[in-house]
Amino acid sequence: MLSDSSTRAAETESLSAGLAGDWLLVAIRGLAAVAFGLIAFWSPAAMMLAVALLFAAYSLVDGILNIVLGVRGIRVAKGSHQPRARWGWIVANGLLGIAVAILVALWPGLTVLAFVFIFGVWALVSGGLSLAAAMRLNKAHGRWLMALSGVWSVACGLLFCVAPLVGAVVLAWWLGAYSLLFGVALLALAFRLRKQRDYDRAAAVASIPT
Repeated sequence: MLSDSSTRAAETESLSAGLAGDWLLVAIRGLAAVAFGLIAFWSPAAMMLAVALLFAAYSLVDGILNIVLGVRGIRVAKGSHQPRARWGWIVANGLLGIAVAILVALWPGLTVLAFVFIFGVWALVSGGLSLAAAMRLNKAHGRWLMALSGVWSVACGLLFCVAPLVGAVVLAWWLGAYSLLFGVALLALAFRLRKQRDYDRAAAVASIPT
């Protein structure tokens, strides 16, 4: 039991330190989400084809950044002989985003109903993976912020799956609201991670004997 507790603590420390070191990538994810949200609000009357392609681009960038975060974390953990934590959740989230982006790009003429279902399923799974990753993040590193982005993603996914007949204009606004809140949560998480990283570095320097 003690061994399991120690392993879990080591995994949490590894994931937290890795995300803190890559806070800029988390911030870029947040900026991409905010940008997508603003475009959706400014162009509510745009055809769903344009919205679908914009979403595909955002999902592709988000997926690539997630994979970069996960792979870098695995390499750091392997090189330092630390547990690889649950980086697999983050990599899986990235692969999901890329798969959805390819699907939408190959069939841009999908009906609004089909696109709503695709987005709803993506939001549900992506939110669930974010919640799973949040369980391995230290509270001091902003666990609740990552959990908040996951909860919001799951909530929006449920709304899109339950109400698939929403109009194109309303859908654009919903996408904008989802992306804006998701992006703001990620930006807040990124700056929290940077603050914790700086604190950890200062503490490490202070602990060095003079």
